[in-house]
Amino acid sequence: MSEQKQISISLAEDSIAADEELHGTVVINYHGRFDSLVINSQIENSSDVFSYINLNGKKIKHPYARLSIFKAELGGRTTIEFTATTNHVPADDHSSVKFRVSIIQEHKEVASDIAYIKIVKKKKA
Repeated sequence: MSEQKQISISLAEDSIAADEELHGTVVINYHGRFDSLVINSQIENSSDVFSYINLNGKKIKHPYARLSIFKAELGGRTTIEFTATTNHVPADDHSSVKFRVSIIQEHKEVASDIAYIKIVKKKKA
C-alpha cells in the first residue's frame, strides 16, 4: 500500500500546443499548519511562461509562472482546479514543462509534488 502524498498535482492533458488550455488539479492531504501553496511552471530552455486564467471556476488574469494562494483564500478547500495557457512555440518537436506545487509554512517548503507535460508544435492544416 502506497503512502498518500501530502500534496499532489495532476494535469488532464499529456501535451498541448501554444494557446491551448491546460487543466490541472491540486489535492491537499497535508494536515499540518501552512501559510500558502504555490503552483509554479517552468518551460525547459525558455523564458516563456504559462498564464493562469481560471482558479476554482473563477476567471483570473495571472500572467506569471508562479501562482501563490494563501491558505485563507482556500476557505477549507482541499482540491484546487486551475486552467493555464501559454503562447510558447517549441523550437524543436516539443518543449518539456514541469509544474510543481509546494506547501509553504513560514517561508519554508514543507511538501511538494511535480507533474510534467509537453508543448508540441501545432499541426499545419
